Amino acid sequence: MTKTNAGYFFEDYHVGQVFRHGPLRTVGEGERALYQALYPTRFAVAVSDPVAQSVGLPRAPLDDLIVFHKVFGATVPDISLNAVANLGYADLRWLKPVYPGDALGAVTEVIGLKENSNGKTGIVWVRTTGVNAAGEDVLRFVRWVMVRKRDAAAPAPETVVPDLPDVVPADQLVVPEGLDFKQYDVKGYRSDAYTVGEVIDHVDGVTLEEAEHMMATRLWQNTAKVHFDVTARPQGQRLIYGGHIISMARALSFNGLGTAECMVAINAGAHANPCFAGDTVRAWSEVLDIAETDAPDVAAVRLRLVATKGSAAGALRGADGKYLPEVVLDLDYWALMPR
Repeated sequence: MTKTNAGYFFEDYHVGQVFRHGPLRTVGEGERALYQALYPTRFAVAVSDPVAQSVGLPRAPLDDLIVFHKVFGATVPDISLNAVANLGYADLRWLKPVYPGDALGAVTEVIGLKENSNGKTGIVWVRTTGVNAAGEDVLRFVRWVMVRKRDAAAPAPETVVPDLPDVVPADQLVVPEGLDFKQYDVKGYRSDAYTVGEVIDHVDGVTLEEAEHMMATRLWQNTAKVHFDVTARPQGQRLIYGGHIISMARALSFNGLGTAECMVAINAGAHANPCFAGDTVRAWSEVLDIAETDAPDVAAVRLRLVATKGSAAGALRGADGKYLPEVVLDLDYWALMPR
């Protein structure tokens, strides 16, 4: 009798399949402190009780990406333990702030399948919902992941590719209850200082360290083999978890976008090329849209955040339309900013 879990392979999935991932996990101040140690994040609302209270929140919520990492990590044993790579995201919405002491769980539904032409792997699309102990939804997102087949001779499933929105409409963004930037008094620019089409070079670079990305992956309980085991990839290198790159790029974006306080949606995201320890990551952003919200003095700013192993702000794709080899992340998201 086998008591261990080898994880799911591509042929184990079917559209409509539902996974309820593990027990609820309590998140605390320790996660906040370690997150700040791993990433150079300085966004004030998520680190300062006085600032959070000045803008209408009861205290500083956990960084939005802590919530994403926790929920994402809970799904890995069922969804991406045998992944080759996580490929992208769509229709991600933060629905409710999470505070230290809250407990989080996750439920995932398989919404699409497509075998790759090599017959050895396939793409699995899933929709995951993060919930708190009160049963309230706090986060929802779609992601797609390339998963190995157990048996290359196993028949291909019927191809189902979900129809996903290109963007979360601004009028569907969930503004945290009570948020009011009228009294926001932190150094930086308000939304009227930015223009659509503006490109912001975040200037700073960070060299990725083996110890730090391994610590982050363990913190989020991301047990995908490609992140832990050097024998899981032909090149003998551990692949850096894509969420580590997202958090690093978001932290770097503070230099130029320091008032983009709250992430409220990710419209689309692609891990364009792999990243490894020793790579130096820089970031730039493009302003895609600026919209009003119903909350007092709160604007929604749509941003393209690009992480790169190069240095040219604005460089994204080559003449062939493909991502440049130095681009590692292309993330389209909405953030809330004082107007």
